[in-house]
Amino acid sequence: MKKIIYMLLGASILFSETSCTSEFDELNIDPNRIEQVTPGSLVTPTIYGMSNYFTVRSYDFTWQIMQVGLPNPSVQLGVHRYDLTPGAGNGTWNTCYSWLRNVREMREAADASGQPAYLAVASTLQAYIGGILTDAFGDVPFSEALRAEEGVSQPKFDTQEEIYAKMIADLEEANTIYSGEGTMSGNDVLFNNDKTKWRKFNNSLLLRLLLRTSKRTEMDSYNRIRQILADPTTYPIFTSNAEAALLTVTGLAPYNYAWARRQDYVNFEAMSSFFVDMLNDLEDPRRPLFMTQASRLVDGKQETIGYKGIPSAHSGDESQFDYAPSTPNGNLMIYDAIGTPITQVIMSYAEVEFIKAEVALHFQQLDLAKEAYERGVSAALTQWPGSTMPADYFSNPAAAFDGTLEQVLNQKYLALFFNDYQQWYEHRRTGYPVLPKTEFMVNDGIMPSRFMYHNDVQRFNPDNYREVVDRIGEDGFNTKVWWER
Repeated sequence: MKKIIYMLLGASILFSETSCTSEFDELNIDPNRIEQVTPGSLVTPTIYGMSNYFTVRSYDFTWQIMQVGLPNPSVQLGVHRYDLTPGAGNGTWNTCYSWLRNVREMREAADASGQPAYLAVASTLQAYIGGILTDAFGDVPFSEALRAEEGVSQPKFDTQEEIYAKMIADLEEANTIYSGEGTMSGNDVLFNNDKTKWRKFNNSLLLRLLLRTSKRTEMDSYNRIRQILADPTTYPIFTSNAEAALLTVTGLAPYNYAWARRQDYVNFEAMSSFFVDMLNDLEDPRRPLFMTQASRLVDGKQETIGYKGIPSAHSGDESQFDYAPSTPNGNLMIYDAIGTPITQVIMSYAEVEFIKAEVALHFQQLDLAKEAYERGVSAALTQWPGSTMPADYFSNPAAAFDGTLEQVLNQKYLALFFNDYQQWYEHRRTGYPVLPKTEFMVNDGIMPSRFMYHNDVQRFNPDNYREVVDRIGEDGFNTKVWWER
């Protein structure tokens, strides 16, 4: 019952309109409804809801646009050919605002009950969700969003620069709150009320946001990150997979797998050649965890031929492939034996190490960059159940540190596998990995930079919509967000 109530609390997006008489309200008082939620009760539904949704979106969207996997067969169009519909981001818009509503409720409940730890948790979750939202759309309603009960039914669009400044300032404040007194209680599916781990998640997100703005020279991101890394006492961050924001899901109610049916994950999907070939070059031990082996019909029998994908954005003629490509391994995300734990990535320890490696390269500290690179690779390999780090992994010339940013970011691409839209965001920031183009891509072969705004915005918030479009230039897929420019 509580879970249903909290999910409903999160379902108010941007625009709400009520029309109820006082008599109706009096007749419909639910004696079982909780009049005031506790802040701790909102943590698990928010974390689990966001993680499940973006695990599926990673598969549906990020896999395609970042050449990890693609629908098979795929005769024409599709995201892997850069064919996005105007409503491609509608679910992301709705979901992020839905759970940001939970965060707002958490902040209000924490303030009312005098529980400062949850003020900090609210800031951490706001940066996690708000970061996904603004990186997907650019300028969005933020400071005035979710305030319909205060009479704000047409919120203004904050600039992405303003949103980032607010999230970074709130994470800084949250770091201080975490270090003080205050306890956590209730159901916490992510960190089991461990405030120390929440603080490390908070500061690791701070690194992510600062790095995302690295092209904006006024942000001085690399120096700010270096200062944080130099003071682990003040700014503790992830130092192992055990501390990272990796959500364990068992498939048992109420924590069901993201896919209800195994076939919805494994069928009609092929792995992309680009992703598979990169793993093959590295002789990467994650291959059997991520995918099946391809096969070819030989003398009337299917014989395995190793790991082999099909090209993204191919011509659409399936007859060109004389083999059955590698497909997703169902046991990574939805076991036949319900109750077997799987891992969903919210933010990994590996990402933190690759941030360190990039910053070290920026300051030409090759020894530090090499150490961080190797820790990042090791963390990425071992974060998945059943995966180990081969002792000779770096003996492979393709894996041995070569001092280039491209190599660091290519390994980061692999580490961000199944991590919401992070591969897409990092490619937009850096241009890595360098993805192959084909003549069958639409949008002139240009990687889309954002989603278009939800179509309801034009209907219900027309003045502010026109204002933001005038500011950003065009509500289109190729309009670059602030940190890309």
